[in-house]
Amino acid sequence: MRHIISVLVENEFGVLSRIAGLFSGRGFNIESLCVAETMDPTISTMTIVTTGNEAILEQILKQLNKLINVIKVIDFKDMDYVSREMVLVKVNATEKNREEILRMVEIFRGRIIDVSAKTYTVMITGDEDKIKAFLTLIKPLGIKELVRTGPVAMLRGEKTIKMKEKHGKGEEDGQGVL
Repeated sequence: MRHIISVLVENEFGVLSRIAGLFSGRGFNIESLCVAETMDPTISTMTIVTTGNEAILEQILKQLNKLINVIKVIDFKDMDYVSREMVLVKVNATEKNREEILRMVEIFRGRIIDVSAKTYTVMITGDEDKIKAFLTLIKPLGIKELVRTGPVAMLRGEKTIKMKEKHGKGEEDGQGVL
């Protein structure tokens, strides 16, 4: 089963290594990983995508919560959330296919972010299905290079992931805060 996990961590040296070690030590692959600062530069959010056995994943979640630099762990499974990812695609742009590329980019609400005599570099953002659909359609035109983020995710509505205190563990406060 596929899981998207959000981990709030103290923005300190070695945290990423310890978290990745938990996954690899139990034979879990991290399919994608995105780490960035939050509004507080001393705290980062890690969005991890993985697949695997429920029992082992439950153990990983428990052990993540025990790590000293981990503030809060949320598995988005069974939760209402939004997620988006981004892809940059460099495609062959010839006189014959330039208009077709432009139409596809417009249909997928993307942007051309770089142009050369022989290539267009396209940026598309959206959910996984939208990205897959775009790549399927653009592939016959000749993809020269592709870079893709994994998803970043956030709870829908008014619920937020929040901490009790700056470096304390999070709590459910009855106001939709996880």
